[in-house]
Amino acid sequence: MQVKLFVGNLPWSVGDAELTQIFTDHGAVHSARVISDRDTGRSRGFGFVEMETDDVGALIRATDGYAVEGRNLRVNLAEDKPAPRRGSDRGGFGGRRDRY
Repeated sequence: MQVKLFVGNLPWSVGDAELTQIFTDHGAVHSARVISDRDTGRSRGFGFVEMETDDVGALIRATDGYAVEGRNLRVNLAEDKPAPRRGSDRGGFGGRRDRY
């Protein structure tokens, strides 16, 4: 089964290739992506891995707490990003104009 994992507490020096290498011992990695800041291009310290596994629990137990450059990884199942909430068409600033 294919799973998407959140990997946190990554050292700044870890890139996509290193993240892939960490997980290849545990199954076929489809993608591994370290998230970077759009302004500076520097790693934000977390990423996502999509891979094949038969036992998600065993995979998480094997990789959660794994030490990379003195930092222990945090590995969880990734949660789906919530859909944006649709509010009123007033722009989200309260909409009241009678305060002045």
